[in-house]
Amino acid sequence: MSARADLNGKNLISTQDWTVEELEILFDLAAELKDAKREGRPTSLLQAKTLYMIFFDASTRTRNSFETGMTQLGGHAIYLSPDRMQISHGENAKDTANVLARYGDAIAIRHCEMGVGNPYLNEVAQHAGVPVINMQCDIYHPCQILADYLTIREQFGDTRGLKLGVAWTSAPNYVRPLSVPQSLILMMPRFGIDVTLAYPPEFKLMPEIEVQAKANADAAGVKFEISDRFEDAFEDADVVIPKSWGPLVTTRDVPEGLRLIEQYSSWRCDSRHMALGKKRLIYMHPLPADRGREVTDEVIDGPQSVVYDEAENRLHVQKALMALTM
Repeated sequence: MSARADLNGKNLISTQDWTVEELEILFDLAAELKDAKREGRPTSLLQAKTLYMIFFDASTRTRNSFETGMTQLGGHAIYLSPDRMQISHGENAKDTANVLARYGDAIAIRHCEMGVGNPYLNEVAQHAGVPVINMQCDIYHPCQILADYLTIREQFGDTRGLKLGVAWTSAPNYVRPLSVPQSLILMMPRFGIDVTLAYPPEFKLMPEIEVQAKANADAAGVKFEISDRFEDAFEDADVVIPKSWGPLVTTRDVPEGLRLIEQYSSWRCDSRHMALGKKRLIYMHPLPADRGREVTDEVIDGPQSVVYDEAENRLHVQKALMALTM
């Protein structure tokens, strides 16, 4: 049996669930599928297959990249929201999982409510009998980080010895999940990348995730460091991902969280920070970025920005993920 075939039926709740070797298979297939799309070659690997996508939270890139990807693979994606399902009337995860699994071939879920999303995904996975894909929960956002790594690999080739800076930024209006920075610090060290994580004291990540990230770094022989200085994420860096998240480990009170975000409004990426990195430093962001608050236009629209390449790569890594698991 081929290594690719071994991944059939495998869930993706976190990249921690996959070995580095399994992830490398995914990245190799993503590159093949990207070439095929560029060259106009059909890739009908999932003919007549159905993906159910349950969105508890709104989305632009996630929904469109999954739905478009399924179409390009010859299958069909169905958009579902709890308000138009029996979930809104109390149907539990077990019943939803069992029914959808008998109709289709995989279930993808986006559920970011703190303390609720990840347990719901795991309960669906326990009962589904078909692959369950995490389209973002309160703890992890694996598909985004797969796209991030593919983008970095395209820019630099071998990733061992690179430095990635993950920096908190101040963005108003709502409290964002922890899942992007947590997934970044977990996966990137496994591919030989030194990671510096910078945040104000109130914006720490889940302690168990930080401990796990350090263990991943130690196992790979690379560095994982935490700083309370914004600039430390940029100094001598090859890649920076300045991204807002909420003070959810400190407080779940939304008004208090918004007050803390405003307290650090100077944590914003601009050209002065980009000048602290290496000559080839690239700027990345999962989007949407809060322009003017998280980052200046001169950076996100400038020559060091690869945010649209990064967004495009969501399509290719997710196509590879679906093709391998479905």
